[in-house]
Amino acid sequence: MYDYISGVVKSINSNSIVIDNQGIGYLIYTPNPYKFQENKTYTVYIYQLIKEDENSLFGFETEEERELFLKLINVKGLGCRMALPIIATGSIAGIVDAIERENILYLKKFPKIGDKLARQMILDLKGKLNAVGEVVEENDTEELIEVLKGLGYKEKDIKGIVNRVDTTLSIEDQIKEALKFLLK
Repeated sequence: MYDYISGVVKSINSNSIVIDNQGIGYLIYTPNPYKFQENKTYTVYIYQLIKEDENSLFGFETEEERELFLKLINVKGLGCRMALPIIATGSIAGIVDAIERENILYLKKFPKIGDKLARQMILDLKGKLNAVGEVVEENDTEELIEVLKGLGYKEKDIKGIVNRVDTTLSIEDQIKEALKFLLK
């Protein structure tokens, strides 16, 4: 079992990257391969799936992403290929918050997640994501800053209001609160 692989990203595909580590190219499926840049060195946290007809590596930028992925693939009816887009399109804090608050509409926005599977996710994971959620709360300000930068706000303006935002809120509510401050 691998914990992580460090190496140079040699190629980026639509759903995977290839990392060169001492002359061996590892094909790693990742939630968002375009977060990586070719010819740069990264450490990718790994989950190895071994089945009768498959031996695949799934990689994540942080240990928290991998931890959430491992929890998601334990949900009945939710496999590795369905869990990757969930992590790619949602924030970890948002996913944890949606499960804890039983927000089915939020969970149904992910590809291939219908009403039945969203309810199964809540049933299987509610109350079991505390460790993932606690780790996420430490990084909420950092994530909020990145989202606001992505919306086109200047770092100077963001740093002026980010300390006024309540970090106990979900990331979506933090963004709303931050936008209220920025629009004043």
